[in-house]
Amino acid sequence: MDIFPGRLYQAREIETTEGLTEIAAISKNKCFRCGNTNVKLFGKMSCASCEKDACIYCRNCIVMGRVNSCQKLYFQKTKRLPKIKEPLLRWSGILSQGQQKASDAVVSSLIEKKDMLLWAVAGSGKTEMMFEGMDWALRQGFRICIASPRVDVCLELHPRLQEVFPKNEIVCLYGDSDDKYQGEQFVIATTHQLIRFYETFQVIFIDEVDAFPYAKDPFLEYAVGKARTKEGSTIIITATPEKQWQEECAEGKRNFVKIPGRYHRKKLPVPRTCWIGPWKKNLAKGKITPKLIKWIKNVEMRDQPALIFFPEIDAMNKFADALENNGFSRPVTVHSADELRKEKVEWLREGKIKLLLTTTILERGVTFTDVQVAVFGSEGRIFTEAALVQISGRAGRKLSHPTGDVCFFHYGKTAEMKRAITHIQRMNQQGVVEGMLDD
Repeated sequence: MDIFPGRLYQAREIETTEGLTEIAAISKNKCFRCGNTNVKLFGKMSCASCEKDACIYCRNCIVMGRVNSCQKLYFQKTKRLPKIKEPLLRWSGILSQGQQKASDAVVSSLIEKKDMLLWAVAGSGKTEMMFEGMDWALRQGFRICIASPRVDVCLELHPRLQEVFPKNEIVCLYGDSDDKYQGEQFVIATTHQLIRFYETFQVIFIDEVDAFPYAKDPFLEYAVGKARTKEGSTIIITATPEKQWQEECAEGKRNFVKIPGRYHRKKLPVPRTCWIGPWKKNLAKGKITPKLIKWIKNVEMRDQPALIFFPEIDAMNKFADALENNGFSRPVTVHSADELRKEKVEWLREGKIKLLLTTTILERGVTFTDVQVAVFGSEGRIFTEAALVQISGRAGRKLSHPTGDVCFFHYGKTAEMKRAITHIQRMNQQGVVEGMLDD
C-alpha cells in the first residue's frame, strides 16, 4: 500500500513503517487521532498485541478503525510543493463590490498566515470570494482543504471547484465517498474526515462552520486544528456566527470581514410570520391549516418551486399524508438518512417536482432558482436563530429571481424567530449603508 503525506496510518494499514514518523495513538488519557479525553469514551479489552487484559482503546473514533494505547500512529511529513507562476483559476465572472472586499481580505490573511472569519450573508457568493485565495495558495505550493460539516455542501462544492480549477485534481472525501486521498494538493472533505490527517494543509477553509455536527462537536474542532500545519491559515466562513464570535468581532478581538449584501445587490427576503394554531393536534386528525394550503396553491399557480421545512420527520410524514388526503399529489419528502436525498434535490432543481418537504438537512449549502420557502412549526426548538436565518437565505439567491417569499408558520412566536428576523433586517440596513445594496 502506498503512503501519502499528512495521512495518519495504523501499522496494519501499511506494509512498512520505515522512514515514517511515529506518535503514540493514546497517551496521558488522550486519543491523538480524535482528541478524546472523556474517560467514558475509552474502553478496555484483552489485547493480543501487548498481551494485557486491560489495554485501553478509544470508542469515540472506532468507526475509523480501533486504536489502542499500545499502538503507534505513523505519518509521512508533508513538504511544500513547487511554486507555480501561472494562475490556475479559470473563472470569467466578475466579483461584486462586497465579494471583492472579502476576496482581498482572504488573500491578505493567507499572506500574513492569519486566521479569519468571513461573515457573509447567505447567497452572497461565498464560494467565489474564496477563488483568488485558493489560487494564490495553490500557486505557493500550499496544500489546501475545503471542509464542511455537511456532506451536501461538499457535494455541491466539488463540481464547482473542479470547473474553475481544471488543472488541479480535486478529491472529495466523506463517509461513503468512492474517492481516496492519494496526496492530492486540493482536498474537499467533511470535517469528520480530517480526523485522519496530521499537519497536512497550510490552508483550511471551513464552510458553514456553525452547522451541525461541527457546532456541537468539540472533537471536530480538534481535528481541524490537527490537520493544519503549525504555520498557516484557517478561514472560517458562515452567514451566522455564534453570539460569542459576533461579540468578539464587535470588540476587535477577532480578525474578520463582514459582507452584508448579496452579489446581485438586492435585499435579503425578510420573513413574515403566520399563526396556525395547535398544528400537532390538527395533524394527528389529518388536518392542515387552510393558510398553508392557500400558500401551496398560490405557489403552484405561479409555477414556482417550494421548500417546506419541518421540525421533525414524523410531522413531515403526517403532513404529506394529510396533503394527499386533501386532494394534492403526494409530495416528495427528504431527510438526512434518505438514500435518495441527492437525487431529490436535483428533481426540484430540474423542475421534475415543484414541492419538496424537508427537515433542516436543506437549511444551507443548496441553491434553487425562484424557490419559495415555508417553515412549518417554526417555534420548534430545532429552529434556532442561525437555522432560521439560513433557511430564509434559500430564497432570492439568483440574479434572475432576487426576491422570494419566506413565511414562518407557527403556534407562538419565539425569541429565536424574532432574532432571526432582526438579524436579516440589520444586514439589509448595513448593506445599504455600505453601498452594497440598492436601496
